[in-house]
Amino acid sequence: MNKAYKFRIYPNKEQCVIFAKTFGCVRFIYNRMLADKIAHYRQTGKMLQTTPAQYKSEFEWLREVDSLALANAQLNLQSAYKNFFSQKRSGFPKFKSKKTSRARYTTNNQHGSVRIENEKLRLPKVGLVKIVQHREIIGKIKSVTIERTPTNKYYVSILTEYENQVPEVELRKFIGLDFSMHDLYVTSEGERANYPRFLRKSERKLTRVCRWHSRRKRDGNNRERMRLKMCLVYEKITNQRLDFLHKKSYRLTEDYDAVCIETLNMRTMGRTLKFGKSVADNSFGKFREMLDYKLYFRGKKLIMLDKWFASSQLCSSCGYKNSEVRDLSVRKWKCPSCGTEHDRDINAAINLREEGKRLVATTVGTTGSNAFGEDVRRLQPARVERSLDELGSRHFYKWR
Repeated sequence: MNKAYKFRIYPNKEQCVIFAKTFGCVRFIYNRMLADKIAHYRQTGKMLQTTPAQYKSEFEWLREVDSLALANAQLNLQSAYKNFFSQKRSGFPKFKSKKTSRARYTTNNQHGSVRIENEKLRLPKVGLVKIVQHREIIGKIKSVTIERTPTNKYYVSILTEYENQVPEVELRKFIGLDFSMHDLYVTSEGERANYPRFLRKSERKLTRVCRWHSRRKRDGNNRERMRLKMCLVYEKITNQRLDFLHKKSYRLTEDYDAVCIETLNMRTMGRTLKFGKSVADNSFGKFREMLDYKLYFRGKKLIMLDKWFASSQLCSSCGYKNSEVRDLSVRKWKCPSCGTEHDRDINAAINLREEGKRLVATTVGTTGSNAFGEDVRRLQPARVERSLDELGSRHFYKWR
């Protein structure tokens, strides 16, 4: 199993220069190889296969940086080409920009070239870098990724490999989560997340700083200073959001054995003019990913139901389907069959929980196996969509 740990590092001035050179060389070799591939295909109609080593004779300064960083840039380009031909949503590989692209590179651990010594991290071509290691690293280090944020902070993601036996947990405590535009989610027990809406609260300050930045002269020191202030505001919003999502997801994974949610296309919802900013603010897709890996590491399950399941229209008491509730403006309604009054979100969360229980019972009952070994992580009506074994090769950040 693979797991990644993210730490803050504090390089000195000489090491910052080496990092800047590596970022630039990685970006250069990616763009040069992409340009050569495009030109070769236009001339011959065939794919060009090149390596970073073939460019070092022409560009001697490529030898100053870590060779494995350049090799990983080549692998990233090959992966981008593969995704373009295999996935419909993936577009053609784009050239990396010096200003807008993320400054990062990845290097591998070969024979202990990457290790931690005396509370410092040893990196190829860089040496010992001060690191704030706030948790113990478990397993063997495979690779590290160095990243520089827009606020000139440096972070390292250490990918490790270790053998871990996921504990087996019997699914007893279920909870349903219904997506809420303002509260993030509403549980089947009537609890609301009460998302603070960090982006909305910082909108005035962000607008003011962006206006200051746009009025400054290009390539000037004042514009750079305003850019740093603008990035600090964005960074604070991101940190606030991630902290809130981690705490909520951690509590849910500790208290319940199975979480039932519906599969929503957050990308499509984020493109709407009416709800786009709210969807981007609460980041429900990121919250779903956190629930995914945190439940998996505890041997618990995330049950994702079909988005076409009428959770809001069904009465949780008698099962009557009220088509009038399809209108999103209807927040409370009374069942014409049994007369039960429902809150739209709480009723939907209860239906999601009960549907998740039904699918678990159906899956376990038809196969004859128990709830320990049966795959109920991502269920949809009448079929199992994905298996737990697919998570073995994923890279997860150990935040909680």
